[in-house]
Amino acid sequence: MAKKKLNSLEDLGGFVFSTNDDFELENGTVEETLDASSQYLEAHFSNKGRGGKVVTVVKGFVGTEEDLKALGKLLKVKCGVGGSVKDNEIIIQGNYRDKIVQILEKEGYNVKRVGG
Repeated sequence: MAKKKLNSLEDLGGFVFSTNDDFELENGTVEETLDASSQYLEAHFSNKGRGGKVVTVVKGFVGTEEDLKALGKLLKVKCGVGGSVKDNEIIIQGNYRDKIVQILEKEGYNVKRVGG
């Protein structure tokens, strides 16, 4: 079995060592999900770092990981394509930026079409 290569301090868990006597390790705080009308999302078009494949990236969601995944699933189903949720971003395969903006606005989100 191959070991996973560690590329950054975050791969080690983020915290390595502190000489500060008053240092307290932050607990994993769960951020509450804002209601749709308070969210300001951005729909980006991207093909960088993906082998030339085109994707639509939705950024700016404030809330829990579960709610972000649920929104990602809704967008994937409505567009009829695949995608994923990584690093607090929803990645939808293909250029569906205009359709995603319409879907999110219908759901009550404030969304901005960014780039191109």
